[in-house]
Amino acid sequence: MQTRTPARTCRPESGFTLVEIMVVVVIIGLLATLVIPNVIGSAETARLEKAASDCSAIYNAARTYAVMNSKIPSMEDLTTPDSTGHAYLEVDPVDPWENEYQIREKDGRLKFEIVCAGPDGYEDTEDDIVHPKRKDD
Repeated sequence: MQTRTPARTCRPESGFTLVEIMVVVVIIGLLATLVIPNVIGSAETARLEKAASDCSAIYNAARTYAVMNSKIPSMEDLTTPDSTGHAYLEVDPVDPWENEYQIREKDGRLKFEIVCAGPDGYEDTEDDIVHPKRKDD
């Protein structure tokens, strides 16, 4: 008598084929080309908007100080607590590019503007953020 060996059942190998992996890599590459430029651009936009918002907050605090004390404040005047322990400005006086905001006096009694040097870090260039906006901008 012959002993019979059991027939092997054909089971497909588990795992991914090279074609499936290549399709996934191509899809990820396409998504990356669409997403990455948008994320990079939005970071710079966020910095610009934060600087504009900070300039507005500093301007409002400086106007309050000027009305209460009849003089244009310095950044130190705004950030130093007064006798009641209240500071006029709670915003960090440094812009998103690590430069200090400037309070620049203008012609007229208690007239001033807040200036952020912008991404290049130099004042009086095209990328400056100024509050209130100048009429010639």
